[in-house]
Amino acid sequence: MNAPSLFRNRFLQTILLSSVLLQVGIWVRNFAILLYVADRTNNDPYAISLISVAEFAPIFVFSFIGGTFADRWRPKRTMIWCDLLSAVSVFVVLLTIHYGSWHSVYLVAFISAILSQFSQPSSMRLFKYHVPEEQLQQGMALFQSLMAIFMVLGPMLGTFVYSTFGLEISIAVMGLVFLLSALVLIRLPEDHMQAQTVPVKGQFLKEFIEGFRYVWQSQVLRMLGLAFILAGLAVGVAQALNLFIVTERLGRSEEFLQYLLMVNGAAMLIGGGIVAVFAKRVPPQILLAIGMIAGAVCTAIVGYSTSVSLTLTVQFLNGLVFPCIHIGISTMILKWSEASIVGRVNGVLNPMFVGMMVVSMSFAGALKGAFSLGTIYGGAGLLFLLGALVMVPIMNQKAPDNTQIAQET
Repeated sequence: MNAPSLFRNRFLQTILLSSVLLQVGIWVRNFAILLYVADRTNNDPYAISLISVAEFAPIFVFSFIGGTFADRWRPKRTMIWCDLLSAVSVFVVLLTIHYGSWHSVYLVAFISAILSQFSQPSSMRLFKYHVPEEQLQQGMALFQSLMAIFMVLGPMLGTFVYSTFGLEISIAVMGLVFLLSALVLIRLPEDHMQAQTVPVKGQFLKEFIEGFRYVWQSQVLRMLGLAFILAGLAVGVAQALNLFIVTERLGRSEEFLQYLLMVNGAAMLIGGGIVAVFAKRVPPQILLAIGMIAGAVCTAIVGYSTSVSLTLTVQFLNGLVFPCIHIGISTMILKWSEASIVGRVNGVLNPMFVGMMVVSMSFAGALKGAFSLGTIYGGAGLLFLLGALVMVPIMNQKAPDNTQIAQET
């Protein structure tokens, strides 16, 4: 099947358009809340850190639950309802902000993050259902490219909307694009998956546990979980201390950080396109290992570099290869999971990455006080390298077909 047929896939067309709308809303929301809270509290670190708590805490609590329900409910209907409820909640919160309770801005991120834990695994189920097996990796590469575009444009878009129109219009924009996304998703082809309408006592807990058992019994998914943990630890500490790389290692002002992020995002866009071209020929385990090894080398160099040109070059190279990690992981989850359990597998593995990222972010300040930036970034690079080595035992594993998922023990 040739590449153009991927773009003629009605599901992919619809889900990409929906994702564009959601990314606009998310980036406008993120920067509106960040800049508003910073202005309102005079850059209070505690108040600003609460934004991250509001965004990430629901992942710990609701990812497992959302994944289980996503496997029980009709995925198309679940996604439409999640976007509609997000839009409604945004407009309700907007009213409370308008009438004086500015702390409600945290609820915008919190409620949206909760609903995404039900919507995202449903999207993964539909992806497996509607995209041919041989095109899964290319489809994931397209999503990675979309994310990269918004990593470059998102901060500028969010800052522009907030500085031009203020908080309330920014929040209203988010509500509007979530509403538009729900309307776009109506165009999704029918999935013909039967919802479980009759509740059975103890059934939810049984299905919940089944997700953990499924991951544990699969050698590939087990190793992927370990790679998630190591990558999360490395990414968290590196992200938290990026500002110090700019100010201490490069001797530049804080504003220079945006250029590092833009270079990285532009490279991710190019890298996603390159991977999309070669995706069919490279197994996802090898893609993931390549991304982890490149991350190890580039992270260590960034920690020791005092040259602006070297750091920017390495950031570009890192961004170029980083899509291999995201695409490799997503493809492995889809290929090694039955359609009926994709939501729960995603719900088990996703918090491992985010959880470890938040843990390492929280310890980053203490590490900074005890060690040099070079040592910390070298340690983060070592974690990436260990993540690549974890892939070695499963490097030659072949993905099972759609009709039978063999569990490797």
